[in-house]
Amino acid sequence: MRPEGLDVHLLRALADMPFLNRQEMVAVTGRSKGAVHEAVERLQNSGLCASVLHAVDPFPPSRRFHLTAAGLRWLAGEERTSPDHLVRSRPLSTEWRRSLMERMDPLAVIYRLASILSDYAYPMRFRWYRSSKLDAGVELPGGKTVGIVRQGPTADRSVFAQRLWRLKDETLPGIVLVLTTDAVRLRHARRMLSTTDVPALLAIEGEAALSGADDHIWTPAQVHASVSLRYALDRMDPGGALPEETKPALASVPADLPVTGPAAGHMLPVTLKPAEKRALDLVFDWPWITLSELAGLLGVSPQRASQLVNPLEGFSLAVRPREAGGRLAVSDRGLGLLARRDRTSVAAARKRWSVTPEDAKVPFAWRNLAGSRSRQLLRNIEHTSAVHAFIAAFAGQARHLGWDVVQLDPPGRASRHFRHDDRIRSVNPDAFGVLRRGEETWAFFLEWERRAVRPSTMATRLAPYLRYYSSNRPMDDHGLRPAALIVFEDDIAATHFLRVARERMHASTITVPLWVSHKEAIDALGPLGRAWRTPEAAYEPPRTLPTEVQ
Repeated sequence: MRPEGLDVHLLRALADMPFLNRQEMVAVTGRSKGAVHEAVERLQNSGLCASVLHAVDPFPPSRRFHLTAAGLRWLAGEERTSPDHLVRSRPLSTEWRRSLMERMDPLAVIYRLASILSDYAYPMRFRWYRSSKLDAGVELPGGKTVGIVRQGPTADRSVFAQRLWRLKDETLPGIVLVLTTDAVRLRHARRMLSTTDVPALLAIEGEAALSGADDHIWTPAQVHASVSLRYALDRMDPGGALPEETKPALASVPADLPVTGPAAGHMLPVTLKPAEKRALDLVFDWPWITLSELAGLLGVSPQRASQLVNPLEGFSLAVRPREAGGRLAVSDRGLGLLARRDRTSVAAARKRWSVTPEDAKVPFAWRNLAGSRSRQLLRNIEHTSAVHAFIAAFAGQARHLGWDVVQLDPPGRASRHFRHDDRIRSVNPDAFGVLRRGEETWAFFLEWERRAVRPSTMATRLAPYLRYYSSNRPMDDHGLRPAALIVFEDDIAATHFLRVARERMHASTITVPLWVSHKEAIDALGPLGRAWRTPEAAYEPPRTLPTEVQ
């Protein structure tokens, strides 16, 4: 059967935008849902396109379609060119297919944005990027151009800031849509972009994935406001241009994807289920976590957590070294999967987080691990385990009390850098979290303190927080003042710290929202139990945190 009309339109759309689902095809072709579904069925029956089943939060599972080898040859004939030329001019080569499949999870969000833009102004032209600082670009009728940049969960904050900064060195579109994982990263990116000439709108990825053109979720880089995408596009002047990438020197015509068989690395994003992907992200965030602690973070039973971990181990994405007490960590293969998903350096991820022994002949030990951060965390496993146990218990107890756990950041993402007395300073807590219930939001830093036993050492530990809270940076970073939770190994150390903190805050006239406890109280009552004291009420009975349900 020779494709005609809409069938040809869909084949060309799949050449420009591989792995569209049916709903996105409706948006980019401007045709009815029924017509698109019938045309897709005809193309499948003719062997010109095939599909893979993909699922990622917050989207329902869907079939994503791509050209088969037969479909690629037919389209090349229709456009009077060779298959070799076609794969060089479109994202259709073996190399491009592998790259897009590795980025399948963010692809779903980016195609959602493209669908919104197509509904706003039809027809639009879409372009993927591999080496540009942009992830994708869209040309709209009337000369308007839109770039899309995404910050993935594993993207290092400073590296992503450099990526945004270097946008100004490329050809700039009329506006750049920046997707971040959470509000803290959004504020950081917005603060950095406000000093550049990059015309940007920022949004949290999860909100953008579920939004429409009229939802006020986008924040301009230079203005403290929330606007809709339609509002911004209506007021955007024509102009700008999308960067051009050099055509690849090597581009091979892809073979059809296998229906069965072992999952290749680039097939894993369509092989893993959303819950398994969440588990892998949490193991990456909290290396050397136990199965029961992972269950607490996921909000499931240990049996269910084991079911989620089994395929991760089966695909060699996670490991549980017996010498590490069976604690979980992401393997080198898993690090590669996450890094390619988020367009970050695989080598840098492994240099920091690899749990592979540098010398296979040496018995497993923290000294022999290739990853610097994994090595440090395993070396201080008592401290690492204490933090993991606290965070897991905190998440479980918060859910029981009716709070939504919006954000739980490990040390690498919990740190905050700021300027104080013309110097760059930082606070480096063991975790950062955000809870939300209705209109109420509560945030905290966690410091699990094992070494500060002398008053001088306690004062040194407190000093970064005195500097941080002496300015407006807590409000700038979070939109509120997070509590600082300090947990000591015993009640004696906690009591001494309360005295030191009270004296230091009185002397400096700086108030830090400190809440202090100790391990025995936390183990007995839970992180949200009556286990906390403040410097101002150090001699009163312990209290709960401000998250108590009244």
